[in-house]
Amino acid sequence: MTMSAGWYLRRLSRMGPREVGGRVGDAVRRRRWRSARPNCPSVTGARFTAVLPAQAFGAVSPDAAKRLVAEADRLMEGHAEYFGVPRHDLADPDWWYDPKTGRRAPSGYAFDVPYRDEDAAGDIKQIWELSRHQYLTVLAAAYALTGDERYAERVAQHLRSWWAANPPLRGVHWISGIELGIRLLSWVWIRRLLDGWPGAAGLFDDNPVARNQIWHHQRWLAAFPSRGSSANNHVIAETAGQFASACAFGWFPSSARWRTDALRSLERHLRSNTFLSGLNRELATEYHGLVLELGLAALAEADAAGVPVPKSVRLVLLRMTDALAAIVDNRLRPPRQGDADDGHGLVLDGTGTDRWASLLATGDAVFGRLEWWPQVTGTDVRTPLLTALIRPYAKTGTVTRPSSRPAHFADAGMTILRGPEETGEIWCRCDGGPHGFLSIAAHAHADALSLEVRHDGVDVLADPGTYCYHGQPEWRQYFRSTLGHNTLELDGGDQSGSGGPFLWTRQALSRVLVADTSDAGVARWCAEHDGYEPSVHRRQVELAYAEQELRVVDEVRGPRRAVRLAFHLGPAVAADLVENRAVLTWTRDGEDRSAELDLPGQLTWRAHHGETNPPLGWYSAGFGRKEPTTTLVGTGFADGTQGFTTVLRFHG
Repeated sequence: MTMSAGWYLRRLSRMGPREVGGRVGDAVRRRRWRSARPNCPSVTGARFTAVLPAQAFGAVSPDAAKRLVAEADRLMEGHAEYFGVPRHDLADPDWWYDPKTGRRAPSGYAFDVPYRDEDAAGDIKQIWELSRHQYLTVLAAAYALTGDERYAERVAQHLRSWWAANPPLRGVHWISGIELGIRLLSWVWIRRLLDGWPGAAGLFDDNPVARNQIWHHQRWLAAFPSRGSSANNHVIAETAGQFASACAFGWFPSSARWRTDALRSLERHLRSNTFLSGLNRELATEYHGLVLELGLAALAEADAAGVPVPKSVRLVLLRMTDALAAIVDNRLRPPRQGDADDGHGLVLDGTGTDRWASLLATGDAVFGRLEWWPQVTGTDVRTPLLTALIRPYAKTGTVTRPSSRPAHFADAGMTILRGPEETGEIWCRCDGGPHGFLSIAAHAHADALSLEVRHDGVDVLADPGTYCYHGQPEWRQYFRSTLGHNTLELDGGDQSGSGGPFLWTRQALSRVLVADTSDAGVARWCAEHDGYEPSVHRRQVELAYAEQELRVVDEVRGPRRAVRLAFHLGPAVAADLVENRAVLTWTRDGEDRSAELDLPGQLTWRAHHGETNPPLGWYSAGFGRKEPTTTLVGTGFADGTQGFTTVLRFHG
């Protein structure tokens, strides 16, 4: 996907003067760096000292270790899967090759590479993902747990191959700061996990090629931070990686300055990226997880190096952890809100490890769990290794934490309605919050007043997900459109206006009018948005616990408008639609479950399943993956005289 002149003008319109000035400076610096590439300063006596205590490995459960080793063995055989595309070339990978399109990114000066053009460079996320080197942290962790030097030797082979193929400022892997930051964090942990291997110092400390790469990564990050309207999760990854590297690889004349500047930036941006309630301001749950992982990893490096960290850093991470504990369902699944690209900050586990359970387990060890937190029964490798470095925090009682499980996050506009678990928890997320974060709201969807409903952890009314970012504009548009969510569309347009795949030029304003979860029998929520001016869309939701019934009333106040009301079913749910009633069936843990969905009779209803022209009836469980599912769409008109009532009844 190439960017047109119109896109550049729209993007420029969302920047302030300070950001414009900074980007002009970046452009000048890129031009100057084309011909001026200094060498890494000479270093003597470099030694890595931020090692793990020996007892950390003994704290890893056998089950987690087994999953890790199984994953490492698959990697040793050359097998992996990224974003739904299998790879079988990982024994000796081509670092610039995209297995999805079969294309290879062009070489040359990094900032000249047309990475947004899939025809020229391939799918950039496929190329970038492998070079985050998080599969190498898995292999290094397998070595640390087993002592099998095959894993360490493969890590060393791949790092030397990567360093040779990707000299500073050459090629596709020197374009994006988030990639450099996460890669640095991976290198820190690879060195730590290989510490018992005789070749570790020769691979890193005593290797001028490794030192040169580390120095140039940090120099790049210091020069080209994400700015202004782009200072979202990217800047967290950049500063976390820069800080971690400057702590663990503090070998250079600039290390102290890089460490100080990165910590200052990390503290500022952690605060600015996080609501006081603890939810991430991008309102994209997977980025909440990414930022929390990055923040905890940076905190581990600070504590390992004895670097004082502002209290606000730990406080933000504490609030983020409590917020995560509050919003997950009874299967520890958080909302599927906003963009999601399967990005992780630090990977030390095998396939099958629950990301969210792992984060809550780490939060328990660092901050202490509250009585209302859900129970975490799973195990992971990352928690005991990460928390072996982080000193325990908020068990002193000096920080005020929620005494009961929060249900309404006023600053984020998120409300969770949930029924008791006796007959299978009913979990309902209601969205009445800001459209997104910063002026471009890059990872937002046009989903104002949307609902997400689960029964005992099964998606019944589902958020369809994200699927893709670049290269497939019709799919990118669908998965973040208003029609692509459980809400109401007017006149065939989105509530918010898109100016590009990560750019919103017009943003709907929502406000929550009622969020009452205090009643023992009924929880109520009501909100409205102005995305269809002069009309106003107002939605009321009631969850009656005893009746296991969810009632939704949509009103459109204003002139007569064409309406489409969509309900997206989860992939496990089958629907039998007759006129305006749908019988829903699915299976959970071998048991048949069912519900009835009574739809507004004023609209004409039709079931859509896996349609492609245009896309409708799809669910994306993860980035790059999609599967057909059923979407129920009602069409008609709203004239402001009556509401559209939908009732979802679960059978006990």
